[in-house]
Amino acid sequence: MPNQKRRKDVRNLAIVAHVDHGKTTLVDTLLRYTGAYKFEEGEVTIMDSNPLEKERGITIFSKNASFNYKGVQCNIVDTPGHADFGSEVERILEMVDGVLLLVDAVDGPMPQTKFVLKKSLELHLKPILVINKIDRANARPDEVAGMTFDLFCELNASDEQLDFPIVYASGRDGYATLDLDEPSDTIKPLLDTILHRVLPPIANPDLPFQMLVTMLDHNSYFGRIAIGRIFHGAIRVGDPVALVKRDGTITTNKVTKIMKYKGLTPVEVSEAMAGDIILITGIEGVSIGETLTCIDDPKALSAVKIDEPTISMNFSHNTSPLAGKDGGIFLTSRHIREYLEHEAMVNIGIKVEEVDRGERFKVSGRGELHLEILIETMRRKGYELEVSRPQVIFKKLGDQVLEPVEVVVIEVDSMYQGAVMQALGERKAQMKDLKITSSGGIRMEFIITSRALIGFRSEFLLMTRGSGIMCQNFLEYQTYKGDMPSRQRGVLISNGDGKVVAFAIWNLQERGELFIQPGDMVYEGMIVGINNKGVDIVVNPQREKKLTNMRSSNRDMAIQLIPSRKINLEFALVFIDDDELVEITPLNIRLRKMQLEEVDRVRTGRKCRAETEQ
Repeated sequence: MPNQKRRKDVRNLAIVAHVDHGKTTLVDTLLRYTGAYKFEEGEVTIMDSNPLEKERGITIFSKNASFNYKGVQCNIVDTPGHADFGSEVERILEMVDGVLLLVDAVDGPMPQTKFVLKKSLELHLKPILVINKIDRANARPDEVAGMTFDLFCELNASDEQLDFPIVYASGRDGYATLDLDEPSDTIKPLLDTILHRVLPPIANPDLPFQMLVTMLDHNSYFGRIAIGRIFHGAIRVGDPVALVKRDGTITTNKVTKIMKYKGLTPVEVSEAMAGDIILITGIEGVSIGETLTCIDDPKALSAVKIDEPTISMNFSHNTSPLAGKDGGIFLTSRHIREYLEHEAMVNIGIKVEEVDRGERFKVSGRGELHLEILIETMRRKGYELEVSRPQVIFKKLGDQVLEPVEVVVIEVDSMYQGAVMQALGERKAQMKDLKITSSGGIRMEFIITSRALIGFRSEFLLMTRGSGIMCQNFLEYQTYKGDMPSRQRGVLISNGDGKVVAFAIWNLQERGELFIQPGDMVYEGMIVGINNKGVDIVVNPQREKKLTNMRSSNRDMAIQLIPSRKINLEFALVFIDDDELVEITPLNIRLRKMQLEEVDRVRTGRKCRAETEQ
């Protein structure tokens, strides 16, 4: 509208892309060039500050930063690129006026590129296309620009949105250009494009104060910290504000502290106005998606709409005989409940429901990786817990049962094409597209249920010897597709408690792959290995060699052991069956049966078979 007031000294933008297309590296380059952060020698990707982010090389949590360029403060938000963390992207886009859409100059648009672009266009944002990694071998920036334009058209972008600028960049090497025929050695062209093409925020200080809370932080001294953008009005330290909750109830609070980002560091200020992205303390009971407003005219802004979870797991406290012996600090259901409630408060992509009078918790998320990160974070903080196999969340529409379906894009060398197509065909996948890439690889697009994809990623990496690329994104709910292939191999189950003996392992290793080694502690019902045959068998990993006074021809024979498999969380979650659990402690990850005693498992098996026959 022509009469709207805008702040010329501020720009709010988010950076969005598919996983591993270089968002975080590019943000680091912008902070470095503008002097917003003092880098230590050899320091890289300072935005990925979480240990899990550094280990995995991906962004998991959205982060705010700011830099000054030509007298303008640019507030920039780095968002996750993996589809499982899509809820982070959705709420961040609510508080910005523009986005940098990054696309890899070799890979081109991928499933998450389509997801984040769709969300941006729905919010009427005008993206700036950044074709990143133009320094890579086999880079094809012109072709990728054409593919991205086609994606805009497919998503019904408006004429204004189709008139997007294109910046060619290398975030790692720190340069950008608007024309490939004009080389550059600086990131300045991208910064200039941000100033010219990202709209200044609407800012009318005369309107009543309104701020949408899009992120939460927590401090042991200040309590909850609400993070968001001021849409209207202004706020000062000490001002009373009204909190309009999702259910319409209103509470009154007093602002005790206001902070703005300077580089990566929140800095205290006395006041803030429309267009600023700020942190506020003193607001009790605030949650994501709620509105802070003036007490005289408390009106809520439209709440953030978030896609629903598709995967769920059951969490409970550790009930194994080894509970509390692996360095765990938080061992009870109360500890787990408190952590999950806090996580659900700051991460609206997660839902928590109590089961069995609070003894277990059904935790729902956007995907396997989403829940895996949650579990790994709890483990590192000293929690001991047991989790069940991931299950997809079904819906009912009348008499029909619906299940989540995903789009999967796979890129492999031509030699692996047949094996991949066969494996996905067995999982009832439907091929949607097949292309030969400029590098000679095969890119295939499939429609497949989320249920069929559980555990497929590790199988895919083995199938392609680690060279394949697999990306997935939620599509929609469709009718139930029927039964899927289950685990074909059985497991080896310990028959008692004790310490593992090398002689016992020597006799067991011919049965299959083992998870244990000499000296490990085991208990009855613990899974100690894989049985190559398709049945579960009970074994004795504590059996020692019997000593007699008779000479033996093999008494001096050396025991040669095959190295055991080190169980990680990703393998454990996709390997277990419906009657099994993953035991997670700060020091170990173990697999076990839900019912530890063999007699109980036999009784339950008979009961299930009898019910099936009736």
